[in-house]
Amino acid sequence: MVAWSTDNGSIAVIAGARTPFSRAGSELRDASMVDLARRVMQETIYRAGVNPRDLDQVVLGNVVMPADAANPARVAAMQAGVTTSVPAMTVQRNCASGLESIAQAASDVHNGRAAVVLAAGAESMSNVPLLFPIETLGPVQSMMKARTAGQKLAALASFRPRHFKPVAALEQGLTDPLCGMIMGRTAEVLAHEFAISRADQDGFALRSHQRSADAAASGRFDDQIIPVYAGRKHKPVTADNGVRGEQSSEALAKLRPLFDRRDGTVTVGNACQITDGAAAVIVMNGQRARAEGHEVMGYVRAYTTEALDPSRMGLGPVFAISRLLHTTGFELDEIGLFEINEAFAAQVLACVEALASDRFCRDELGRSSAVGRIDPDCLNVNGGAIAMGHPVGASGTRIALNLLTEMRRRHVRLGIASLCAAGGQGSALLLERR
Repeated sequence: MVAWSTDNGSIAVIAGARTPFSRAGSELRDASMVDLARRVMQETIYRAGVNPRDLDQVVLGNVVMPADAANPARVAAMQAGVTTSVPAMTVQRNCASGLESIAQAASDVHNGRAAVVLAAGAESMSNVPLLFPIETLGPVQSMMKARTAGQKLAALASFRPRHFKPVAALEQGLTDPLCGMIMGRTAEVLAHEFAISRADQDGFALRSHQRSADAAASGRFDDQIIPVYAGRKHKPVTADNGVRGEQSSEALAKLRPLFDRRDGTVTVGNACQITDGAAAVIVMNGQRARAEGHEVMGYVRAYTTEALDPSRMGLGPVFAISRLLHTTGFELDEIGLFEINEAFAAQVLACVEALASDRFCRDELGRSSAVGRIDPDCLNVNGGAIAMGHPVGASGTRIALNLLTEMRRRHVRLGIASLCAAGGQGSALLLERR
């Protein structure tokens, strides 16, 4: 368990931005993760009105770290114009990595280790590599060491067809080595445990698309999204391309289960999309932010990370939200808005049911009664990853940014952003506006 809280006003978020989220293999496929991170870092620094040399730290959440950019936080920060004297680190907590970057930044400010921190999350799932079998290494090394024509022919003759059968690193990464389940199977576990029907999952997915389409059409993402120039023609990418405003329940119902062909209910339609994207915020000492006249988007009040059975990893937000409320003394009905990352419709719906269950909260959380029921009208009000996609290192940053902007628009005081993470973890962040 990791949990901390602070007084209102001591940790401010003063600016943020994100790229469009694009389906893997589509508009942003030629942009590396570092490119995406650099772009949001540049824009966020500009929006904050801070001098890059005044940063004390840069923190980047990323899951699939590129081989050509060790510690991509440092590489992206330097390319974004951050001065050489500012340190940078990359954090990895699977799907909660983007939220972890904000938590690390806030913790540094809270403990006096820093006053101004750039926190970001980025992922290019288009560029997750293919992996060759480990036994391919032997013939390759022999080829590299060969000096004579005879040695090269001998090395070449040692190759076999199996050496050229790549393994998709993305599929491996989405399979939990602790429980042996691909993430979709863990969603099936929760759908069964909480008796969540296919119709309920499809209905949730449809609502995600409708809400995201409505938010985009009404301009609610305009202050968040910045254009990214990508591809050979450097055309601007300006909007999320996974949102289907024309989505229908009939179309969703036609999709076949993906992870359990016989009895399953989880499909590509009610699961998150595999996506590229990045997001960033500036976290700052609250007193300094107000003294310098920065417009404060909101304040970080508390953060927690909890652990649970990896096969039920989707319930991570339940454990994290419960601990967050216990740590701060707030009740669920005092929270005006929630963002729970939509890894799967079944997973979010299971979290809602678990929080509202006296039995679950007593047996699993040690509470005397249920945490409470989240009002659907206060949950993921602009849609979520089912519609917009889930670039795993960036989603936590995106939902925190979206929560802050929506809290401002709706004049909401308190909001919680939460994600589940592979390996059986859940993280939650409490944000406040004065």
